[in-house]
Amino acid sequence: MPATLSIPRPEEGEYLPYYGKYIVQVDGDDALAAMHHQAHDTQKLLSGLDEKRALHRYAPGKWSVKDVIVHVTDAERVFAYRAMRFAREDQTPLPGFDEVPYASSAAADSVPLPTVIEGLRSVRAASIALFSSLEVDALTRRGKANDSPISVRALAWIIAGHEKHHMTLLRERYGLGK
Repeated sequence: MPATLSIPRPEEGEYLPYYGKYIVQVDGDDALAAMHHQAHDTQKLLSGLDEKRALHRYAPGKWSVKDVIVHVTDAERVFAYRAMRFAREDQTPLPGFDEVPYASSAAADSVPLPTVIEGLRSVRAASIALFSSLEVDALTRRGKANDSPISVRALAWIIAGHEKHHMTLLRERYGLGK
């Protein structure tokens, strides 16, 4: 289903420079359209995965495929929550999050693969629903997360870029899709 709202690329100053590495990875000029396309592409990439392959780590000490998928899911939940709060004009500063303890606490390798994949699919569907429901004015609203200002539209672009970054790693370093 095509997006009805377009989420244009954020301007510098709407996000920390650190997040630029994710934003630049997103093709096109609409984060919402990118999220729609990714939802399909990512599910296709993960569709041929089995439990054994999902436990693969490309090097000692690196995350398993399941760990990566759960990390992308967790990060998207956090970024979308921030976007919702700021879109609703909530100016309460939000804390950062450290993905390392999140990953170890998630114990992703013990979760059945269909549950892991469905988690990512459903979170993406919820993010698309959230961003699709926003008024245009809400996209440029800002809040403070991790002690830094960020706009709602920057969060949409970060969500799309973060997923693209990790799906690229799953292809290149883990050999998925080959």
